[in-house]
Amino acid sequence: MSGSDKKPKIPEAPAPVALPGNLLSSVAPPTQLPNFVTTSEAAPNVPTGPVPVQPVIVQQAAPMPEIEETFSPAIPFSKGEPLMSIRSPEDSQTTQSPESLPASTPEMDQIGDIMPGSGIFTWVKGAVSSGGLLHRVAEKAKNSVDSMITTLDPQMKEYLKSGGDMYIVVASDKDVKVSPIREAFQTVFGKATVVGFSAQSDVTAEQPVGYAAAYAAAKQRIAHIRSTHSQLTNNVPVVAVEGFLQEAISDKWYDLSLLVLSQPSLGIELQLQSQGTPVPAAAISAINAATPEHYQHSQTGFSVTVGSVMAASLQVPHAQWQEAATGVSRRDTLLLAARSLAGSYKKLLAVSAAET
Repeated sequence: MSGSDKKPKIPEAPAPVALPGNLLSSVAPPTQLPNFVTTSEAAPNVPTGPVPVQPVIVQQAAPMPEIEETFSPAIPFSKGEPLMSIRSPEDSQTTQSPESLPASTPEMDQIGDIMPGSGIFTWVKGAVSSGGLLHRVAEKAKNSVDSMITTLDPQMKEYLKSGGDMYIVVASDKDVKVSPIREAFQTVFGKATVVGFSAQSDVTAEQPVGYAAAYAAAKQRIAHIRSTHSQLTNNVPVVAVEGFLQEAISDKWYDLSLLVLSQPSLGIELQLQSQGTPVPAAAISAINAATPEHYQHSQTGFSVTVGSVMAASLQVPHAQWQEAATGVSRRDTLLLAARSLAGSYKKLLAVSAAET
């Protein structure tokens, strides 16, 4: 057997020696672990000396070009600048005010669509003009404040909406007639001054019957107003309200109101009747019985009003019998009729203004 085939001899661990005393003191000290790799079996080609280190050549990179930092604002500097120079070309020291700039033209508006900053003065002018954005915001705020004030104090509504160019006279001093006409004209025209004066009619019966009798009584009230108030010219519109009874069919009676508006300067006369309130046949019989046989205006109606008979029957005030009978007050019926009257009058004024 050759020397290379000899196997190393594994040393045997010494037998433990039993020592008296503590158990840990009887453990033998650790021995060196055996090495099974021989010198000849190690890698023959691995040099045993120090390994030389090859130098690494590092190439120097080319210097990076310096980049100049620039500030890019989110909003361009041209935002809001006018298209034309504010400085005068003749005198660079003189500055023109925005009012002295030329008015906007269609060509400038087209350029303003492309360059948003060029039309700032046009935008401001349109925003504050009638119907513009700021004008609508101001009107909405004003209407909100007015609504709050009238809610807290309903009597302020007449004060807030009085004024303007519209002046209306009602041929009556009763609030049940003046109030709905005032509200109707202020609603249609925005602002209007509506006043009422007492007016009497002695050409018809106390309770007119039929449309013709009501129209004659309304015309008499208008004539009385113009004759007793000399300051009222023919250019001032006067409205008269006259209640009357109408027999639609046999024994079917209704209480209605006729509204007449007259303005001689423009040749305007409007006639409109309100919604009817049914009247029982028994009330008509009572009115007819209370009228004297030789009443001077018996051809135009009765001497006793339907309101006095119905109020006594329903045990309510004279001006509230329509609401007690049907649930709709006379003021409500007059308000709807007055709004139709004011709307028709406004259209006639527009036609008259267009013709002139």
